[in-house]
Amino acid sequence: MAYHRKDEYDQETTEDLVKHYEVILDKLGENPNREGLVKTPERVAKALQFLTQGYQQDPAQILKGAMFAEDYSQMVVVKDIEVYSMCEHHMLPFFGKAHVAYIPNGHIVGLSKIPRIVDAFARRLQVQERLTNEIRDCIEETLKPVGVAVVMEASHLCMQMRGIEKQNSVTATSAFSGEFLDNEKTREEFFSLISAKLS
Repeated sequence: MAYHRKDEYDQETTEDLVKHYEVILDKLGENPNREGLVKTPERVAKALQFLTQGYQQDPAQILKGAMFAEDYSQMVVVKDIEVYSMCEHHMLPFFGKAHVAYIPNGHIVGLSKIPRIVDAFARRLQVQERLTNEIRDCIEETLKPVGVAVVMEASHLCMQMRGIEKQNSVTATSAFSGEFLDNEKTREEFFSLISAKLS
């Protein structure tokens, strides 16, 4: 029996993208009808819909779906969150890790929701600087915490495969609010926690 995936994609969007990618292959000097490429336009059309599914997601609603009143006022850190996104300038991937912290102010959020909002923003055409700010702002505006900290480290294929071709470069960005912005000791504690290894 043949293997069939059950992924769901918008049929009209898929068909439109397929037509465009058939033209792109032809313009690049390829034959879209040769055996190895016959299904490539459809595969790319579906891959792009998957990689940009964040446009159909509401990160604030993701957080609101798991907010709980809790008398906890110490730092909450979720670190080493895998990030995969697409550079909006060249539509090439960038990938790495995000470290997110917040200090609750009467409400906490289910821990799995932090990586989910990272994904919701990352699965769009992005630049790393804006992605870092969007994660911070969403947590800030939705949870109303004492402070938020986001640090992201990523490798960009637009730098590694083309252009300057620096294969070992890593870009780091940060965004802080509230206590993390105003209090150096709080920032230092955050950096210490994301640098520490679990025993």
